[in-house]
Amino acid sequence: MEETIERGKELTERDAVTADMVAACEGRAAFYDMLAAVYFKPLTAEQVENIATMDWGEYADLNELFADGVNDITRYLRKRNSGTRQALAVDFTSAFAGTQSWKGRYAVPYESVHTSEEGLYFQDAYHEVFQLYKRNHVAKAEGYDFPHDHLSFMCEFLVVLSGRIAAALEAGDDAEALRQVQISRAFLADHILSWFDTFQELALLLLETRFYRGVLKVSKGFFLEDAELLDSMAVELEQRLEGEQ
Repeated sequence: MEETIERGKELTERDAVTADMVAACEGRAAFYDMLAAVYFKPLTAEQVENIATMDWGEYADLNELFADGVNDITRYLRKRNSGTRQALAVDFTSAFAGTQSWKGRYAVPYESVHTSEEGLYFQDAYHEVFQLYKRNHVAKAEGYDFPHDHLSFMCEFLVVLSGRIAAALEAGDDAEALRQVQISRAFLADHILSWFDTFQELALLLLETRFYRGVLKVSKGFFLEDAELLDSMAVELEQRLEGEQ
């Protein structure tokens, strides 16, 4: 009888942990989706308003860097007016769209530009990312001409993988969930965190608004926290699978 009760308790705890992981996947997917939009093109007035009224409470305790970025964003948007959208558009275009440079270097959000010696598009990183998307059956939607190693597409790739992790967890397929976690973890480390600091340092030399400086801090803080989350999920799933053997 005691063994049956204990087994039931284990299942309940396992279900609770699974539910927490699914919720974490949904939260990280939503945030990656927002980052993808922020880095893709200048924000619309509606997007500016949505960010201004966003409830950051869910992410409040991520880390100090993230909190500092949120403070920059919210303080800037607290004083928003009819000219805010245009000011942000000019800042975005100057840095992220490459209309201005710092000593011949551009702060465009492409991995190849920041990892190749020549600082060019379509270098090794581009080909690596393209093949990763292909192997994982992910393709750009028609009409988007940016190279595959644009940060926005990378964030959207992680949105897709996060959905796959959640689906595998809900289906009780821990092996597939772990596989998707491992792909996500490697991609984040090898193709975002590997060059984001270089990109950020250069962008900070070009950006004028506190908003986009805050976006960079929030992004880095989130990436670091997500790496830790993926690590902890991998450990949990590995332990489960070992226990089943």
